[in-house]
Amino acid sequence: MTAIDNAPLYKAAWLVAVALLAGCTSSQTTSSITKDNVKASVAPIGNVPQKQVYSYTAADRECLKRAMYFESKRSSKAGFMAVGSVVMNRLTSGAYPGTICGVVSQEKQFAPGLMTRKMDEETAPELNAAADAILRGERNPEVKEAMFFHQAGLKFPYDNMHYVTVAGGNAFYEKRGDDGELQTPAPKPADEYILAFAPHLSASPALMAVNDMNAPAAVTATQTDEEEELVLPLEVPVPARRPQSATISTAQLVMAAPEVWSLRTGKP
Repeated sequence: MTAIDNAPLYKAAWLVAVALLAGCTSSQTTSSITKDNVKASVAPIGNVPQKQVYSYTAADRECLKRAMYFESKRSSKAGFMAVGSVVMNRLTSGAYPGTICGVVSQEKQFAPGLMTRKMDEETAPELNAAADAILRGERNPEVKEAMFFHQAGLKFPYDNMHYVTVAGGNAFYEKRGDDGELQTPAPKPADEYILAFAPHLSASPALMAVNDMNAPAAVTATQTDEEEELVLPLEVPVPARRPQSATISTAQLVMAAPEVWSLRTGKP
């Protein structure tokens, strides 16, 4: 055969070789993507940390504002934020009720008449901004893990009062033993939980009352005794939507928690 006669054969052989080579390459690439490799490249969903959700209502925001207003000298946002940080530390510690109103309205915990006295918000221009900042997750960083405070300048003979800051006319402290360890359940850092506005809870009038009535003997914010009884909170419901600002009147507070109001005022 001449070179010209063999040309079709050479061309056919070359096409077969190219096809075989492409097949081997494709097979090799596919076989390297094993089922195990695919699993390893995707982080298991179960390993994603889940944040605890604490729901709040318009009434809870009002309770927070009342604590911040009546427990400070209304002289600075830092003072408001310090009191608000204590409220949130209590809420997340597991030693107090599971709602903001439950924490604030506990008997003999905060300022007398806190739930019934009239606020003059014109004397506290930064109050609403401070309350909303707390509900967004901001804290007074100097408060740390403190869940207690008293009027600045007072002295008490207890060795477990570990002072962390002074703000808004109050001295804030943690209770720690000689070993430096907290004597109370540690509150959660603000970045480890979620505060979510839950308007549907407003339709459940007994929620705050139940939390309050089931926690009759928790530690007070100004208590100085070393002996204390801890009360576990009720289960916290899941929120309906993202946090947002809300206001509520005193009349609405009465309607939202009549049992609590009766306990605080002595009136039916």
